[in-house]
This record gives sequence, structure tokens and C-alpha cells, in this order.
Amino acid sequence: MPYDSAATRARLLDAAYQEFSKWGLAGARVDRIAAAASANKQAIYAYFGSKENLFDAVLGDRLKVLADTVPYTPDDLPGYAGALFDALSATPDLLRLTRWRGLERDDATPGEIESHLEKAVALRTALNLPDDRTAIDILEIVVAISMTWSTMAPGLRAVGGEDPEQRKAAHRAMAVAAVAAICESVAGKGQ
Repeated sequence: MPYDSAATRARLLDAAYQEFSKWGLAGARVDRIAAAASANKQAIYAYFGSKENLFDAVLGDRLKVLADTVPYTPDDLPGYAGALFDALSATPDLLRLTRWRGLERDDATPGEIESHLEKAVALRTALNLPDDRTAIDILEIVVAISMTWSTMAPGLRAVGGEDPEQRKAAHRAMAVAAVAAICESVAGKGQ
């Protein structure tokens, strides 16, 4: 069977996603990634150059999947928040990966900055905001609100004794309502 470099690269990204999500950048081991991908360690360095570059590639790949799954809708920010809530609740490994990134690295990548700035410009227009800084702040607050269920301790989720799915649905509705209130509060204040 001929060697398939695209398949090897994809297997490395998938294996690295599991490894980095569980252990973070510092705790991840390239030998475990290579073994899980049925590849050799040299393939990691050939395709990605370093463990750090592999981490960045995994994060970029998974954030692209998230962006494809949850299209950004600045004209319907509450709907976007609800869809993001659903996607993040369904992918706890992605949330862990982004949290590891925040713990182990203290700056956004150029791609992250560009992506968030593009979204902020669209949001500034949709809500008639005064500047990009305000739009970035609102966008980051919306992302944080959308992540709250996934970051909430299970004991706090259980407060009230409701059925877990009903509790999650109620939390989602609260998150969407909070984003709607933010939009209502700031819309048109830039005029």
C-alpha cells in the first residue's frame, strides 16, 4: 500500500488533539502522539517542525471546525451564543484544549487576532458600536457566556435538583437572554 502523507498528517492531528486536550502542551509526549497515530516521531517534525507548532496546528484546525459548525452571525448574536453554547457543550476536549492554551501561553496568535478583529468589525457594524475595542469586548463576553456551562463545576450544575438536561436547557436559555440583553443595551449607542 502506498504511503499517504495526507492521511498520516490527519492521524497525527487527531492523535495530538487527544493528547494535548488531556495533558496540555507541556505534558503531551510526541512518542504517545506518534504511537496513537500509527506514525513515527520523525513524521511530527517533518510535518510540523516542533511540538509547539503541532499544538498550534491542532488548535487552529479545531477552531476552524468550530467556526464551520457555528457560523458567526453578528446580526443575531444571541443565536450565535446559543449555537456556540451547544457546540462547546458537545466538545469538552476542545474547551480543555483552549484552556490549556490559555494556561501555557500568554498571547493570542496572529490568526486568532485577525479572526477576532474580523468578527469585531462585523459586530461593530451590526450593533452600530463606536469602535473595534468595544466590539472585541462584547465578542469576548459573549464567548465567555457561551462557555459557562462547560466550565461550571458539576456540583453547581446540580443545584436545584433538576433533571440534568432540563438544567442545561435552562442555563442555555439564560445565556442567550444575557447576550440579548447586552445587545439591547449597547445597540445604537455608538450614534
